[in-house]
This record gives sequence, structure tokens and C-alpha cells, in this order.
Amino acid sequence: MSSVNAKSVSKKKAIRTAVITRLVVGAILTAMSVVLMYLEVPLTVLFIPPFLKFDFSEVPVLVGSFALGPFYAVIIELLKNLIHLPVSSTAGIGELSNFLVDSVFVFTAGFIYKRSKTRKTALIAMLIGTLALTVSAVPINWFINLPLYEKVLHFSTEAVVGMSNEVNPLVKDKLTLILWVFIPFNIFKGIVVSFITFWIYKPISNLITRTSEKVSKKG
Repeated sequence: MSSVNAKSVSKKKAIRTAVITRLVVGAILTAMSVVLMYLEVPLTVLFIPPFLKFDFSEVPVLVGSFALGPFYAVIIELLKNLIHLPVSSTAGIGELSNFLVDSVFVFTAGFIYKRSKTRKTALIAMLIGTLALTVSAVPINWFINLPLYEKVLHFSTEAVVGMSNEVNPLVKDKLTLILWVFIPFNIFKGIVVSFITFWIYKPISNLITRTSEKVSKKG
């Protein structure tokens, strides 16, 4: 009987340790993601208009997707954008877009990686995640973002096309805006975030493991 109780206590302790570790790591990754969200870089040299700026905030989220699981990544993504919402310059439309599109990216990659945690699977997961990011951005921008900018901020699609044309002469209308601005931007974003994550994930994963062990000992 005492052996059964000991196993039960050990199991509960392991579950508690796992939960605490995930919460701590999730909070740290969320904080890192929020900070990185402010470090925006214009990509006009790549013919991307200035209203689309690249940041590295998805790196911690993708790390979280690999380390904690895809559902945790979506939660981190949500928290990141909610925290950034009070300082939004787009009435929350940019944050909504960021959450929808990037959730598809990190969830897809994390879901694939969860099934086989190898370097090869990680590469495949990030490749498919980047594809999912790029494809999902098309309907989200077409049916949600651009109409919201027009209705909420009174910033017409024609105005967006005009701004984009100044940087990228291939942009002539809504369709070419999607083809020559949003698609290249998201491909670039997915590749850069994936490249960085691939090289930093292992040491961060080891750090998470050590943190879990420390939490277990204290418990």
C-alpha cells in the first residue's frame, strides 16, 4: 500500500514540476517575444513597403512551440499581442493579423515536430510552417486585414497599393499587392525565424531541462 502511495506522490510531483516548468518557461518566452516585437526593421531594400516591418518576436514563440508544444505557442502568441495592444498604432488590426497568421506558423511547425523530435523533423516542420504561414496570410489579408483597415482606420486598399507601388513598381492593385508584398514578406519572415530558431533551440532546450530539474529538486 505504501508503495502505491509513493508512486502516486511521485507522479503528482512530476506533473506539478512539469506544469510549473512550462509556466515559467512560457512566461519568459512571452516576455522575450514582447521585447523583440518593439525591435522592428523596415525591409524597403527588399521592395517591401514601410508599413510592413519585420521583427524577431516569433523566434521565442517558435522555440516555445518546439519546447512546450503547439498549444502553448498559440497562448504565447496571444499574450504577446494582447500585451502589445495598448501601444498599437493600427487600432489592434496589426495585432489581430499577427496573432492569426503567426499562430498558423508556430502551431503547424510545433505540431509536426512534436511527433518526432529530431533535427531533420525540425527542418521539415519549419519549412511546412513557413508554407502554412505564407498561404494563410493570403485570405487573412484579403478578407480581414485590408477591409478592416478601410472600415476602422479609413485607410483604403487603393492607398495601401499606392504606398506599395512607390517601393515596388510591380504592385498595381489588390492582387499584385498580395502577390508581390505580403507573400514575399511572409516567406522572408518564415525563413529568417526558422534559421535562427534552428541554431538556438538546442541550447535553450538544454536550459529548460536544467530548469525543470532544479524545480523538481526544490519540490
